[in-house]
Amino acid sequence: MPVTIDPSGRRSVSVQTEVPGSPEDAWRAIATGPGVSAWFVPTEFHNGADGTPQDLVCDFGGGMVSRATVTAWEPPRRFTAESNDFAPGGPPVATEWKVEPLGNDACLVTVEHSLLADTDEWDPNLEGTESGWPTFFAVLRLRMAHFRDEPSAIVDLMGKAAAPDTAWPDLATALNLTAPTVGDHRTSPPEAPSLSGVIESVPSDSEVLLRLEQPAPGVAHLFALPAGEDTYLSVRLYLYSPQATATANHEQPVWQEWMQKYLET
Repeated sequence: MPVTIDPSGRRSVSVQTEVPGSPEDAWRAIATGPGVSAWFVPTEFHNGADGTPQDLVCDFGGGMVSRATVTAWEPPRRFTAESNDFAPGGPPVATEWKVEPLGNDACLVTVEHSLLADTDEWDPNLEGTESGWPTFFAVLRLRMAHFRDEPSAIVDLMGKAAAPDTAWPDLATALNLTAPTVGDHRTSPPEAPSLSGVIESVPSDSEVLLRLEQPAPGVAHLFALPAGEDTYLSVRLYLYSPQATATANHEQPVWQEWMQKYLET
């Protein structure tokens, strides 16, 4: 959707998704470190002296870390946070999260990013942020629908591809993920790390989402991200089971070693 501009000059984008669960379930998923880390990126909320969150830190991998200050906190319905590192030289960006009950054990989750500017200079950054949420929200829906109460852990790797022009085809071929179709069951070959599951969505020609059976129940999000002349490869395995942490601790170095052939050293 295009950037919305209100009379004050505030420019914003908004994304919504319906998830199963109560408002309290949805709140835990979007407003706690373990909850957010279970479907997005490793995230920590830091509490102030009064016990409420004062700031949060999201680690996107590859040295990319985002910090934001919590400016409103109204559990289990709404919180806002403001960040100064949205874009180099850009204005502060406010992010508002809302949970609205829909009945029948379902909620609407909304995220809105907004900034105050008198030009459209930062609109592409807002639109780029907006475009990233649908896949992450797909992970959230899977988490809430199939693994809501399971302990979680993440295997998280991102690095600059050694061969930008063929980064995704090379990785997809090595993991048996070429020509993916929703509903396909795929299993990685013996020489690759364990990866087996059903393809849930194919958001782009260099991105795929699987509901995992191996190395543990969960969700895999793999993609290539162009950045100027470079391309970054990302592998995130969201694992959900009582053994999730132990499995993640085992799989992280396995994937790190295997991925070295595709990444710059």
